[in-house]
Amino acid sequence: MQRSTGHSPDSSRTSYTQQATTVALTALAPVSWGTTYAVTTELLPAGHPLFSGLMRALPAGLAGLAITRVLPRGDWWWKAAVLGVLNIGALYPLLFVAAERLPGGVAATLGATQPMLVAGLAIAVLHDRPSAWRWFWGVIGVVGVGLVVLGPNARLDAVGVLAGLGGTAAMAGGITLMKRWGRPPGTGALTLAGWQLTAGGLLLLPLCLAVEGVPQRIDAGAVGGYLWLGSVGGLIAHTLWFRGIGKLAVGASAPLVLLSPLVAAGIGIGLGESLSLPQTIGFLLALAALLAAQFTPRSMRGRLVRGRPARDHFRREPIR
Repeated sequence: MQRSTGHSPDSSRTSYTQQATTVALTALAPVSWGTTYAVTTELLPAGHPLFSGLMRALPAGLAGLAITRVLPRGDWWWKAAVLGVLNIGALYPLLFVAAERLPGGVAATLGATQPMLVAGLAIAVLHDRPSAWRWFWGVIGVVGVGLVVLGPNARLDAVGVLAGLGGTAAMAGGITLMKRWGRPPGTGALTLAGWQLTAGGLLLLPLCLAVEGVPQRIDAGAVGGYLWLGSVGGLIAHTLWFRGIGKLAVGASAPLVLLSPLVAAGIGIGLGESLSLPQTIGFLLALAALLAAQFTPRSMRGRLVRGRPARDHFRREPIR
């Protein structure tokens, strides 16, 4: 008598379809973040990174709270605050500083190092050692993005570089802690996004008022830029991103941020720029890296099943 394995071809196909759908929806977040550089340089008032971060975070967070009408409980008050500082309060102003002081390509390349930082933090915090496969493609992804966006005339500004690396490190820490803490039962990704955007916005509010103030002139283009960054690039993007982090392994979700600099480069092409041969090669390498990170070779998969499976600390809960 043959023993059933419990896995039919139909169930396998369904699993792959669900995985592909999750990856595609999660990828929409870094795709929208790839527009940040163009929106910042073309539409927003210069010299106000704290105000830009505030306008991107706080209105979107309050909207999320109004929609879900759920507040943190117990130790999630301080956990939501910590995640809000890392993923929003620190990331947003540092991102805008980097966008203002560096060419978009240089800032994007700094952001492309995030999968490597996440892999390192996963070892220290999650006690999860990424495979050589993931390390290899993480390096390839950084090299690919560098070929796409760095040119011989790329200027380096020390403050901009530090801001770019700081923002990347903050978000990498936020991703790692989210995998470790998960989220409360019955709490969806939209609720978590509202908590963090609000916490990050409340942190930025007094800093903005004390350091920068409000720009003297906010035209219609700037209003449109703030609305885009707060809605599509803020509440919607973070909801999809937090949902994806909960369903994907940390080594599969982190490389998706490579889409952000690729989208930024694509916007440049749409504005009349062209890709050289090295840039084309880099584009293909970066795409190969983020695709390869979604799969595990069969030999490694067998080892994970028999030995130490990758840890997934996130509870899977519905979007609310």
